[in-house]
Amino acid sequence: MGTTEIELKRSGTKRKERDTGSAENKVEKMAEYGLNNREIADILEYDENTLKRHFEIFLVKGRANLRQKLKRKQIDIALKGNVAMLIWLGKQYLEQADNSKDFNELKVILERKELGN
Repeated sequence: MGTTEIELKRSGTKRKERDTGSAENKVEKMAEYGLNNREIADILEYDENTLKRHFEIFLVKGRANLRQKLKRKQIDIALKGNVAMLIWLGKQYLEQADNSKDFNELKVILERKELGN
């Protein structure tokens, strides 16, 4: 991120002046790539609390974009025939569940028939 140092006339100390316009886009994009607040703050040389305070909306928006892209990709993979993904998405969105009790009962019935009982 571009920073420029300016000298304060009274104190003679230097401080960094930040270009926040491009920082907002960078924060959103990094959040969209899955970076956590600490990683983003380190890259942009911000304190983590300052990052959260001034860029919260961009952090939220970037992470929402990430979730949306991941869901879309999972659905695309499932619709191409990935059985494991179809099962997982069914559990997540359709409240489907493994019913091992019914499966075990069916297994016992089949085994009894094979044994002639």
